[in-house]
Amino acid sequence: MMSPKFLWYIPNTVEPGHRGDDTTNGWGSIEYSTDLARTAEEHGWSGALLGTGWGRPDTFTVATALAARTTTFQPLVAVRPGYWQPAHLAGAAATLDQLSRGRALFNIVSGADNLGAYGDTHVDPARRYARTQEFLHLLRRLWTEEDVTFSGEYYQVTGSTVAPRPYLTGARSHPTLYFGGASPAAERVSASEADVQLFWGEPLAGVAERIDRLKTLSDRVGRRHKPLEFGLRITTVVRDTTEEAWQAAEEKVAAMAAADRAVWAGNGRTAVGQQRLFDLAARGEVLDTCLYTSPARYGAGGAASTWLVGSPDDVATALENYRELGITHFVLSDTPYKQEIIRIGDRLLPLLRGTSD
Repeated sequence: MMSPKFLWYIPNTVEPGHRGDDTTNGWGSIEYSTDLARTAEEHGWSGALLGTGWGRPDTFTVATALAARTTTFQPLVAVRPGYWQPAHLAGAAATLDQLSRGRALFNIVSGADNLGAYGDTHVDPARRYARTQEFLHLLRRLWTEEDVTFSGEYYQVTGSTVAPRPYLTGARSHPTLYFGGASPAAERVSASEADVQLFWGEPLAGVAERIDRLKTLSDRVGRRHKPLEFGLRITTVVRDTTEEAWQAAEEKVAAMAAADRAVWAGNGRTAVGQQRLFDLAARGEVLDTCLYTSPARYGAGGAASTWLVGSPDDVATALENYRELGITHFVLSDTPYKQEIIRIGDRLLPLLRGTSD
């Protein structure tokens, strides 16, 4: 099994208080984001996912600045078809990849956003996913072929050649393309064109079922690329002991119940993957060994809907169980972001890499 990749999360928002982070100054500034990126670099993380959405700092611009201010940090840049044209992204991404010497990663997002604010008229989920599949197909071609001509339902280019090319290292011909989504239409996109399918924090049995389904679907759609890889995006509440971790988690949930739910919200209840997480609470407060479902009851969304809670050994065991299913990319987070970059990087990552004392 390939060596796992461990990424953090940088919220990339101008509003303080994101998911309970009590930092009051600097949100949205280059100093704040650079501090998080350099701290991640210093404490064992390969890089971090950068949040995206209309009304936030532009994610690609922030990623470029962070790549320039770090040495090994890999920005996982969230981008949306509809905000970007594939040829524009292909050229910008290849340039960033060259300038950073192969450190660029991209997470393609099809979920709902304030589409009208930037002129995106495709609001139907099925059409958005069909567009995303075409977007990814063309992006790959533009990164790896010359004189590309393509005429699809959503995009057209004529005689297009990207210069410079993405940075080549070993067998890598272009930046890794991450993608998430749980609906049949979303899974078809992953099976056909993504490099990594990202899951949110479902129980092991649900993740195993989805991995099997995606492998079967990859064969059915005639996947032309290397085998699809799998990743997990989840919140991890880690303390020195199991008891301390659960006390901290319960205190966080109590604070959520009394706070503005907007700072915890995800993609809303219309997304299939989000609804799967909301439904888990009906099955129990704690699933598997330490998967905490209560956050979703109090307005948490996305990766904050379910948490892995426990000591470093508890959470390492839980993540190893996901790894045994085939998960090789892990995007973890907790708040306060900087404090937890250090704690989880120093206490959890060595266990996962087999380098603890």
